[in-house]
Amino acid sequence: MAVKIKLKRLGKIRAPHYRIVVADSRTRRDGRAIEEIGKYHPTYHPSVIEVDADRVAYWLGVGAQPTEPVLAILKKTGDWQKFKGEPAPAPLLVAEPKAARPLFDALGGDDEGKGEAITQKKKAEKKDEASAESESTEA
Repeated sequence: MAVKIKLKRLGKIRAPHYRIVVADSRTRRDGRAIEEIGKYHPTYHPSVIEVDADRVAYWLGVGAQPTEPVLAILKKTGDWQKFKGEPAPAPLLVAEPKAARPLFDALGGDDEGKGEAITQKKKAEKKDEASAESESTEA
């Protein structure tokens, strides 16, 4: 039985996320898996990659073959280099936590209201134009 490490697709039509699974090579993409060893969310910024390094090392050690997309993920996490005995890659970027919303005071705002709208209503402009046209025709 040939064993592959491949991606199992989950999620909605335009919002995919994947699980990294170990499965028989004859099973379909979203079919039954032997074991789930990680997650991959490409739509997040930066993308989320979670891999169980011990299980990956085990499955690679017993002869499981990664597919091309999984091989690229394993190279990014450094698990492939560890298995091959090569130097580790540069560390992955970690997303900085976002501030909820900047405070109003920090933006330099004041609590006093202006009281008037900045732009005028369009209906008022049309009435002014209509009255100007009627005046020009009367004269």
